[in-house]
Amino acid sequence: MTPTDSNTADRSITVSRLLNAPVALVWEVWINPDHIKNWWGPNGFTNTISKMEVQPEGEWDLIMHGPDGTDYKNKSVFKEVILHKKLVYEHMTGPKFTATIHFESQGNQTQIHWQMLFPTKEELIQTVKTFNAAEGLQQNIIKLEAYLEAQL
Repeated sequence: MTPTDSNTADRSITVSRLLNAPVALVWEVWINPDHIKNWWGPNGFTNTISKMEVQPEGEWDLIMHGPDGTDYKNKSVFKEVILHKKLVYEHMTGPKFTATIHFESQGNQTQIHWQMLFPTKEELIQTVKTFNAAEGLQQNIIKLEAYLEAQL
């Protein structure tokens, strides 16, 4: 698996991490709204998930509540779901992007590769400037790691 295809590198944000949890648990905390609401989003954010249909063409509706009280409505549609291997969803509300998350079992650990792919380089740049998306993704994976540790 190539982490970032050369023709998409200038319009994507990626992060890879070896998580200290088995793939079944990592998958569960990703697809179960009772789990993901506890770790999703940048530092200081909380979440209300009204719909999470983890299946092709299934909808994921959530509101991210910012630390300043601002609500950010998010709607995504799952495009690909391969048990314990891969999730792909399209973020339909602005900013638009496609997220692909690969899960690779390594014994009692899981290698995760997470890519946010934007339609254009300019949209990526604008999203990073407006929402600090690269830092947000880093914070998200750190929160995921901490949440997983608490589950073990």
